[in-house]
Amino acid sequence: MFATAIRYIAKKPKPKMKPIELKTPPEQTQTITRVIFDILKEHGPLTVADIWDHVKEVGLRGLSSKRHMKIVMRWMRERQKLRLICNHVGPQKQFLYTTWFAKPDVKPTMNVSLRPKS
Repeated sequence: MFATAIRYIAKKPKPKMKPIELKTPPEQTQTITRVIFDILKEHGPLTVADIWDHVKEVGLRGLSSKRHMKIVMRWMRERQKLRLICNHVGPQKQFLYTTWFAKPDVKPTMNVSLRPKS
């Protein structure tokens, strides 16, 4: 009991995350968010890699890298423009982004058999 109390007190609290501040101009941010939102609205729940492929096809100039896109998407999640859902199939998880108002029609996209092994 005493050791448990010491371990509990010794833990550092989780740091508070401050809001994301984008360094791009507002016009450029609006263009980037509109393109990402339209891609998700048109193609449904997508993974980060799928969204990045669609953005590259569109040829958006304001987005410099996949990392930059993920930061913008995190900013959009803070503003409740996007929603992150988890597609749990067997032992594997798949995280998908979707628009806030879309119904999550998540279908297993992995080739995993859901039948128990016999």
